[in-house]
Amino acid sequence: MTQEKIDRINELARKSKTVGLTDAEKAEQTELRNEYRRAVTGNLAASLENTYIMTPDGKKRKVTKKGG
Repeated sequence: MTQEKIDRINELARKSKTVGLTDAEKAEQTELRNEYRRAVTGNLAASLENTYIMTPDGKKRKVTKKGG
């Protein structure tokens, strides 16, 4: 996600609080927010892929996905 897109999300949020958004702007805001959520989720998943838990006995255990 580029800084320009993040700036646009913030600009639309400010505009929605003051004068309101057109239907096209609402659709753009929704798409940008969804793209931002996907980027954050992807970054978190990538970080967790490289995360280990150190047990009290000194062993490293890789973090795994639980459930479904």
